[in-house]
Amino acid sequence: MQFDQFADQYEQVLDRTVALSGEESAYFAAYKARYLRRVLSTSFSGRALDFGCGVGLLSRFLKAYFPAVQLDGFDVSPDSIGKMDDGLKSQGHFTSSTADLAHDYGLIVVANVMHHIVPREREPWIQDLAGRLAPRGILAIFEHNPANPITRAVVERCPFDADAILLSPAETTGYLGRAKLRLMRRDYIVFMPRFLAFLRPLEPWLTWLPMGAQYVVLAEKHA
Repeated sequence: MQFDQFADQYEQVLDRTVALSGEESAYFAAYKARYLRRVLSTSFSGRALDFGCGVGLLSRFLKAYFPAVQLDGFDVSPDSIGKMDDGLKSQGHFTSSTADLAHDYGLIVVANVMHHIVPREREPWIQDLAGRLAPRGILAIFEHNPANPITRAVVERCPFDADAILLSPAETTGYLGRAKLRLMRRDYIVFMPRFLAFLRPLEPWLTWLPMGAQYVVLAEKHA
């Protein structure tokens, strides 16, 4: 219900929230899709799930960077899914019911969703998603980095982050380990605001530095 009320203006609200970076929300969605393309390669195919797809901002870029993927989406806000582009929705199954989700995903992307889930419910959700992976399927979790003061400031000013409880990389990797997934990599991402865009080509070499605005953890299900 919280996100239903923002469905009509989700991107506009998010654009205003991230304006401090000099970018719009689409930049950060495209960044995540490009990151996945870099670490997984463009040949990745099969079935993927955008968990917490909202109005489809990330889904658009996932489909653009992985055209061979059959992309499904899940979000607790049916109004948000209703605002998605019909052409995108027609390429997969987008739903607000977990009963409609498959159990053979080669990739599940959870982008800036976990901080909206109350801590006691986080591990059950990760366990559920791990059970929906195909053998050697990958779970990719993107999250805000609580060690970055600018990130915390942005979260505090975001209207639909009022319930946010940020989680550390250690908390995230702990959930994945207990779900019996093999940790593949943990990277820090999103370092340079727009006025330092000329330095962005260096970002793939800064993934070890724990001051990125966000981080990503990738884990694989055993074959």
